[in-house]
Amino acid sequence: MHMTTIRARMIVVLVVLCGFLTVAGASPATAATPAGSLAFDGSQLTVQSGRFVDSYGREVVLRGYNVSGETKLEEDSGLPFASVADAQKSAAALRALGGGNSVRFLLSWAHAEPVRGQVDTTYLAAATDQMRAFLDAGIRVSADFHQDLYSRYLFNSGSWYTGDGAPAWAVALGGYPQESCGICLFWGQNITQNTAVTDAFHDFWHNAYGLQDAYLATAQTTMTYVRTHLSSDEFAGVIGFDPYNEPYAGTYDSGETSRSWEQNVLWPFYTAFRARMDAAGWQDKPALVEPNPFWNANIDSQKQEGGLLDAGTLGPRYVFETHFYDQKAISGILMWGKAADGQYATDFGTIRDRASAAGTTAVVGEFGHPLSGTVSDKAPTVLKAMYQALDSRQSGANWWTHPASSGTVLSGDQWQWDIYSGRHHEAMNGNTSKIQTSGDGWNGEDFSAVAMDDSGTVTLRQDARLLDRVYPSATAGTTLAFTYEDRSRDGSTTLTWNPVPSTLPHVSQLVGSGQYSLLVWRSGGQSAPTELHLPASFPTATTTVVSDLGTAYGPPSYDATTPSATPIATAAEPGGTGSRRLLLTATGSGTVHYALITNGASAPSAALLSAAQSELAAWAATNF
Repeated sequence: MHMTTIRARMIVVLVVLCGFLTVAGASPATAATPAGSLAFDGSQLTVQSGRFVDSYGREVVLRGYNVSGETKLEEDSGLPFASVADAQKSAAALRALGGGNSVRFLLSWAHAEPVRGQVDTTYLAAATDQMRAFLDAGIRVSADFHQDLYSRYLFNSGSWYTGDGAPAWAVALGGYPQESCGICLFWGQNITQNTAVTDAFHDFWHNAYGLQDAYLATAQTTMTYVRTHLSSDEFAGVIGFDPYNEPYAGTYDSGETSRSWEQNVLWPFYTAFRARMDAAGWQDKPALVEPNPFWNANIDSQKQEGGLLDAGTLGPRYVFETHFYDQKAISGILMWGKAADGQYATDFGTIRDRASAAGTTAVVGEFGHPLSGTVSDKAPTVLKAMYQALDSRQSGANWWTHPASSGTVLSGDQWQWDIYSGRHHEAMNGNTSKIQTSGDGWNGEDFSAVAMDDSGTVTLRQDARLLDRVYPSATAGTTLAFTYEDRSRDGSTTLTWNPVPSTLPHVSQLVGSGQYSLLVWRSGGQSAPTELHLPASFPTATTTVVSDLGTAYGPPSYDATTPSATPIATAAEPGGTGSRRLLLTATGSGTVHYALITNGASAPSAALLSAAQSELAAWAATNF
């Protein structure tokens, strides 16, 4: 993580210093209905018709967090956690408190290959054991060899900044100049101003000293190790591999542009990595490939042409993964107020459109906002707007009148989930007189959604209403529209951006001031039910569901032997962490279904449920 979070402020500083400002479809599955006893019900994800699809033919949405910034530090030798026990604690909390069903799991090239040509299997064993803690909790995992500013070994012990990624031997080969960023107030400025960093990136992408060959070989060994040391059920929960975090050229060759660099340098690297995945036994899992990180920047002066435009149809062996941070909000200058309803609809719509044109699905692999400092007051609205944009490409103001334009529900992983937040003990660049303890323990950042209290209990640092969300984790068919009004708080203010319209008075009465979600989908003939995650704020006994499948207040437990007897039901989420899911069983294929889920009602009458059902039926018939 993540040059985009800082570069907005970098540019603002530079332009102010310079005295000017320029702002310019899968076949129905025949597998047996899952009973929920296994972590993943034996289901491996594939990409079909621009969606993640499980072995039951259901459309899957992945929601979770990056685990974790500890990988970027040396205090635990490049591992996300100090122990497997801490990994298990983190996984259980992520499921129960954060509502996640996936993580982006960071790995370190520097620790995987500390000596050239010698892979450290002790490191790989420890990383795999920690990865298993999440898989056993029912959380799917995508792996990422993470880097920022190429390597910490480029930086001297007295530097203001540090990096992560490449091992010391890789840096020693380059004979890079003494690192210096000049007038740099933010770490991201090193990307373009620190010659040591830009030269190192350029060397890697041009395979100087065989650096890229070594990286690919280590990646293959790592993937082989993970596959052979996980059980088949555990490995089924591994989504895929991100070949390189936030790839950036460093410097362009003569006549080269960001787009031509992606075409002629980055894409060949991805195809080579894809071949290594196949050789390691990951041939059925996608490579999660990133464009240059400034492709979808929300500051015009930062945007670069790209998005893997010249890679052709990526197809099911690749997933389009991009990151998004509101650089205007982070700058503290270019956005003075808070984020609002629909703030990121266009930005995330661009992600949907690019993935669709590439013939694959998309994952927003990082998004977030600082939780301390001068711009942290924007975090509640910025994060709400980002989750809103993941759910739908429509604003709340337009959703009920234009639901058919809602678009796909995007998968995404928030940056980040670090249980050690505020408790790090990192000697910055090995300097024991510069021990980093606050925030993320890395370059002054503070993004973690969680921390541990003095008793060792994991607690949320953000509003649970924002993080633990209803979302369609598995849809038996095709999602047509989805929205979730989380009623999260900005201080003492309840943020309601998508109220039920007055044209649906009984639905509005049923929801009241509570949270609600609405899913519309077309059935696909799958035998398994549609599943939605139920947050802790939706206790089974007080959850109301209004659907064409029926109505329920306090839905019954799911009966896997005769699912048609309980078309609206609840069950535990896989993994045994206490989290729950709503299961909706619809027979047939090609039928439009809807389901409203709310915690706002208190023992609603049969008459109110029936009236709300009639309103929603008429609304759905008009719009779909």
